Amino acid sequence: MDNAVGSLTAKQKSLIIGSILGDGYLRIIDGRKDAFLEINHSLKAKQYVDWKYSILESLCKSPPVERETNEGRMAYRFTTKQHPEITKMFHDFYEDGRKIIPQNLELDPLILAVWFMDDGSKCRDRDIYLNTQQFSFLDQRRLLHLLRQMKIRARMNKDKKYHRIRIYKESIPLFMQIVSPHIIPSMEYKMVELES
Repeated sequence: MDNAVGSLTAKQKSLIIGSILGDGYLRIIDGRKDAFLEINHSLKAKQYVDWKYSILESLCKSPPVERETNEGRMAYRFTTKQHPEITKMFHDFYEDGRKIIPQNLELDPLILAVWFMDDGSKCRDRDIYLNTQQFSFLDQRRLLHLLRQMKIRARMNKDKKYHRIRIYKESIPLFMQIVSPHIIPSMEYKMVELES
């Protein structure tokens, strides 16, 4: 049975790409032709998961559900149906089972906002980090280049043993201006208050 639906909207594509850069995972089940997206966050991010689902609902069979993880924590998750455009993203973003950054990736404001809501954090209300430790050093350099194309200056920052991306202080106002129209209320705690 073919689970594919029509073409993805631009908003759906951006949300999926932002999720891949963050906590989302694409999978292909053995014996199946197409990939699907899994969105899985902690239960405290329920409103965020529901927001993602509201955009991707046409690609899904069922709404998000609560489930207990192997570590005994409660998670809130959903998956999309298999879809040929998600399969293309799978081949672009995965190599030998590991996430990579494709050469042809371009960021847009929604991709950046979803990536930030998934994996961004602020430190002492002044610094913004994108927790990119899952990516290779070379892929993180590629992400820095993509941020520079949006006029956002950032650098690698060593977090204990791994590197992550730190936005330069002078670029935080521009970063906030770009992402703020897409930040949902439950994720506003990640935003840096700018001096007026």
